[in-house]
Amino acid sequence: MKTKILLFALLIFISAKTNAQWQPDVRLTNNPAGSAVAQGSTGWCIAANGNDVHVVWHDNRDGNLEIYYKRSSDAGLTWGVDTRLTNNADFSVHPSISLSGSTVRVAWVDLRDGNAEIYYKHSEDTGATWSLDMRLSNNVASSYYGVLSSVDSVVHIVWWDDRHGNVEVYYKRSADGGVTWGSEIRLTNNIGDSYNPSVTSSDSDVHIFWYDDRDGNNEIYYKRSTDGGLNWGLDTRLTNDADVSHYACGTVSGLNVHVVWAENRNGNTEIYYKRSTDGGANWGVDTRLTNNAFSQEHPNVNVSDSSVHVVWLDARDGTFSEVYYNHSSDGGTTWGADTRLTNDASKTWFPSVAVADMVVHVVFQDERDGPSGEIYYKRDPTGNFVGINELSSSENSFLIFPNPATNKFTIQLKTALKNTQIEIYNVLGEKVYTSIALNNQAEMGVAVTLDVPAGIYFVTVSDGQKLFTQKLIVQ
Repeated sequence: MKTKILLFALLIFISAKTNAQWQPDVRLTNNPAGSAVAQGSTGWCIAANGNDVHVVWHDNRDGNLEIYYKRSSDAGLTWGVDTRLTNNADFSVHPSISLSGSTVRVAWVDLRDGNAEIYYKHSEDTGATWSLDMRLSNNVASSYYGVLSSVDSVVHIVWWDDRHGNVEVYYKRSADGGVTWGSEIRLTNNIGDSYNPSVTSSDSDVHIFWYDDRDGNNEIYYKRSTDGGLNWGLDTRLTNDADVSHYACGTVSGLNVHVVWAENRNGNTEIYYKRSTDGGANWGVDTRLTNNAFSQEHPNVNVSDSSVHVVWLDARDGTFSEVYYNHSSDGGTTWGADTRLTNDASKTWFPSVAVADMVVHVVFQDERDGPSGEIYYKRDPTGNFVGINELSSSENSFLIFPNPATNKFTIQLKTALKNTQIEIYNVLGEKVYTSIALNNQAEMGVAVTLDVPAGIYFVTVSDGQKLFTQKLIVQ
């Protein structure tokens, strides 16, 4: 009973810290011509892995619109210089980003060929150097909004184009990290228009979402491949109501697939969510995430194990939209309260969210500095406590003693675990300690010495399946 009471207090403390840890906005761009993230895309403009955070956008500082990139190597605390990724005499716009280890991949819409085509490039050294531009689409019609997803060296991209007289979704894959690409695959074929696809992948499963109007109004559709994009199943209709559903964004963790979209069934546009727990074979019910009298649009979602994070644009606070956030720590079963991330009297556009370790990263476009717009960034350094489990002696938990401690203490595992990793974070979400991989050290103490200031820290123990977290006080 005392353990449960202590656990309950710990969870309240962690929840309070999580909700309170959103740090001030950081302005990432500063030029008079204006900067913008991808408009109308259902992909991501931000990606993160460990302490590396990557952001892409387009701006007009060079006299025409070009793709720019920026990175942080300390989890968003400081940022490097802007890097111009394109250089041609016509527009390059609407970039999306994907990350696999140290390889950063970017796709965008480019008009250098006289019509809009999808282009791609990548960096294999965490953004230090970049490959040449590569044209992925090639037809006389317009191709828009390429969205990327990658697992190791397998890269997936989707976009829409109107080469057939109506708008269809197309797909392409690379099996060698983006060096060479296979043939295009047309994924939709109906009398309606199919717009704004989103792609997400896990191992050999690839999941694609889009909206189309084959049913007389826009509905959300889904399709999957279970062999890495070589073959595809049938279209699955995910929404069914008399009003518009659009701008679906999907993400995946193992067999758990999550999708968010904007929908007008309630008389105004709200954000909806649903999930599949069996890799997309079956889907749960729609969950309404927002509920107010004003419009909510352009949701973006990302996941880390069982922690699901959603951002969107919300007009509940007046004329202009603000960025709002919500998250679920149990895989989408329950959701917290909405959190308003921006608060200024200007227009805010198209937020995008990424997650790495305990840190939640958000990027968006903001006009507070003028009507041209700049790129802004925000982070919650302790917002991604994944899979906090009850700390009981019957489960794979651990003890810390003494606690409070000085700079020396012991972590004792309660059960034999394989490939166990111990990590310690400060309240800013910065990792201050990582153990070597431990195996089968039940009832054995791991001696830890920390050279850190006095304060509150969070100790996590993970076996790759579950993550356990406890608070540590260093005096």
